[in-house]
Amino acid sequence: MASSTPISTDFLLRNPNHTRPFAADARYLPDGQAKPVVVFVHGFKGFKDWGHFNVLADYFAQQGFVFIKLNLSHNGVVVGGSGDLEDMEAFGHNNFSLELDDLGALLDALYTPGATPLPPAELDLSRLALIGHSRGGGLVLLKAAEDARVTAVVGWAAINDIDQRWSPDLMQRWQADGVQYIDNARTGQRMPLYYQLAEDYQRNKVRLDIPTLVRTLRQPLLLLHGDQDETLPVRMAHDLQDWQPRAKLVIVPGANHVFGGRHPWEENGLPTDAQRVADETIAFLR
Repeated sequence: MASSTPISTDFLLRNPNHTRPFAADARYLPDGQAKPVVVFVHGFKGFKDWGHFNVLADYFAQQGFVFIKLNLSHNGVVVGGSGDLEDMEAFGHNNFSLELDDLGALLDALYTPGATPLPPAELDLSRLALIGHSRGGGLVLLKAAEDARVTAVVGWAAINDIDQRWSPDLMQRWQADGVQYIDNARTGQRMPLYYQLAEDYQRNKVRLDIPTLVRTLRQPLLLLHGDQDETLPVRMAHDLQDWQPRAKLVIVPGANHVFGGRHPWEENGLPTDAQRVADETIAFLR
């Protein structure tokens, strides 16, 4: 009889466009049956083991999915390090093209025999969904638009554009200084963003144009957003649905940007709003 306790498998990934390894993990019930695969992408200042994300991964696994989450390579987490954000130089050199290619490297690995320790018999890659939170939500929209292997896409409090908060004054100062700093209220870190982030966006505008590309999506799309989101206004979700009218939009009353989560998360269950989001997502993917 199959266990009802998910197993967790850790593995490393490599992106051919840089030399920095990055970590992923998969949780599933090892029953020998091919299961739909969900890949979860964290947001800005996020990482794969933030807050309640491990509880979330176990919950999806118990509902019959293979749930995979990754640290994007330049998110500030170090392989073999503390598990939290610590490499601010890497963080400062992150950009959207790197993140898209990191996600692509994970999808390539899933499709390459022996590239991950996951048994092929457990994976139904004909049902491969992406879920992204916040900036990761914008990332999964972009990846779904360019990769036909993705069969469904879900945005949790997703961004609706990349450069919307870059005012001309900010851009001028950023270019002159070469860097701007973002405060991390949780850790007290001053987190650098080097101007290469903006240069990468300018070079790759066609690939990174969320408002245009979301209109082209062929995959089913689910959008979930809290009406009390203090970071990204709920209007962003309405914009995305305006651009892709086939999308299903669920507004979660009272929910904040992280759907009730915090780091560290020391409870066994999910936050109430995160539970709602998980259940809405599972129903949609089924």
